[in-house]
Amino acid sequence: MGNESDGEFVYAPPTGPLNIVHQDKDVLCVVKPSGLLSVPGRGPAVQDSLFTRILAEWPLARVVHRLDMDTSGIMVFALRKNAERALKIQFQNRTISKRYEAVVEGTTAADGQVVEPLMPDPTRKLRHIVHSDGKPSETQYETIRHYMGLSLVSLTPKTGRSHQLRVHLMHIGHPIVGDRFYAPEMTLNKSERLMLHSAEIGFEHPYSGERLQFRAASRFDSWLQSFTG
Repeated sequence: MGNESDGEFVYAPPTGPLNIVHQDKDVLCVVKPSGLLSVPGRGPAVQDSLFTRILAEWPLARVVHRLDMDTSGIMVFALRKNAERALKIQFQNRTISKRYEAVVEGTTAADGQVVEPLMPDPTRKLRHIVHSDGKPSETQYETIRHYMGLSLVSLTPKTGRSHQLRVHLMHIGHPIVGDRFYAPEMTLNKSERLMLHSAEIGFEHPYSGERLQFRAASRFDSWLQSFTG
């Protein structure tokens, strides 16, 4: 994948068919691979994105949220204008439930929470920091397993700040493996990709009102079992 944090960025997203989890007349749920932008970037070299690929098959699709380029996992798109409005309201009201999985450095506690305000880093482009002047941010986590000095954790963000999970985990001494923005070199080099995955999302269907829950396996547990240090 490319590296947007320096002047040598080369965008080389993965290819392959769309991984559709759910589709009806209002909603489309798709699994985004790591290394693919959620929406087009600025300039002709970064136009390929999950949204661009979806538009080729669903020209009326609409974006309601995003994932970082390096993060994989399930995303929701609206297929009609009314659905877009209803889903965006749910995101704004924080009634959308989201759960992530990550592989992090070190041995984490069984469970815990990080409540630290976040703001853009004024000294480093695209990064964020814990700072008292930042916006309130909260992340809850549970440990799934430990293996060879690494931990597989389940993460539930209670707020939706940029890079929230990455910065909160780094702040408590457990940077995410493969995180080119926040992990030290040793942790970064343990994986060719960011080991962060949007594993589950829940919301009310914009037409029927039914509560829906969709999952997309991270396969991080298998990666851990094959990890040799």
